[in-house]
Amino acid sequence: MNKKIILMAVSIAFVGLAAGLFARQYFAVPETSQPAPQLNFSLPDLADQPQSVSQWQGKILIINFWATWCPPCLKEIPEFIKLQDEYKDKGLQFVGIAIEEKQPVEDYLKRIKINYPVLIGGEGAALLAQQLGNVINTVPFTVIINQQGQIVHHQLGELTREKALEVIGPLMTAK
Repeated sequence: MNKKIILMAVSIAFVGLAAGLFARQYFAVPETSQPAPQLNFSLPDLADQPQSVSQWQGKILIINFWATWCPPCLKEIPEFIKLQDEYKDKGLQFVGIAIEEKQPVEDYLKRIKINYPVLIGGEGAALLAQQLGNVINTVPFTVIINQQGQIVHHQLGELTREKALEVIGPLMTAK
């Protein structure tokens, strides 16, 4: 009898957690612009050269935390490539931050050509993502930062083309 009660309590807690995560992602209150914390970080690229995020200051910056073992991450990358091509002349800059070691990222990039910077964050990238608003430590996680360096959108989970355009559209016209 006690095992049934414990199993039921665990099941109810799990359903509540899942419902809360769903509600957070799909029914979130619109975000207000806020300064991006820790926006002075530097991470190595695939050539082990440190790249400072400050080099993209003044652009609409889409920072995407991802991993090669994450199917939703890999699903959104081809759309990010297209968006980078379409809107680079309007001040849009994607930056991918892999939350793993360099070798799996290099192997993945042999199969797909990414047209934006890919940085290797390793385990420390999870902490950076958390500082930027990844409250549940999930991937993919994307932050959109306006030209003034303010976070205007956090995306837990996949960022669709439609949602990206909804957020960046007004930024491209509002210089």
